[in-house]
Amino acid sequence: MLNPIDPDTVIRDGAASGRYPGQIHPGVAWWMGSCLVVVTQAERIVTAHDGHPTSLRFYERLCRGATHALNFRCRITDMGCADDSQLRRAMLILGAVPGIRIATAPAQEGETVHISLYDRDGQPLSEDAGLAKIRRMVAEDRVPRPVNDGARGRVEPYADQGAQQ
Repeated sequence: MLNPIDPDTVIRDGAASGRYPGQIHPGVAWWMGSCLVVVTQAERIVTAHDGHPTSLRFYERLCRGATHALNFRCRITDMGCADDSQLRRAMLILGAVPGIRIATAPAQEGETVHISLYDRDGQPLSEDAGLAKIRRMVAEDRVPRPVNDGARGRVEPYADQGAQQ
């Protein structure tokens, strides 16, 4: 692994979370995006962030990782800046799809970056629903990598279909 982390410390409680710099780095966002697509076998996920500059750096990597998840050709629906409830609402509107949100908060030494992973029901990803498998994939350096350009997914902006009803 090029830039290792402590998976047991960072990947827990439905998220990947840690001090930046130090415990977590932007590559972790790539790993979370790619791994979530694979463990949930998602054709589509919804992504969001809190607008913080550090979150944006991680977010770009998150979207790239999700589009490069093996042969899934996953569609990443990009909400941009949105809170957790807005993300979960969009996940439901789009057909009960998984989601990820990145948020950054000040910490004593740097910042804390929190990458929240949600299952298809809008709940934090549990150990049994895939979090344990993601942790193991990262620990064993088995993060999904792209097969070829034809297998790459795409990022598309979110259009609030609920607002049209």
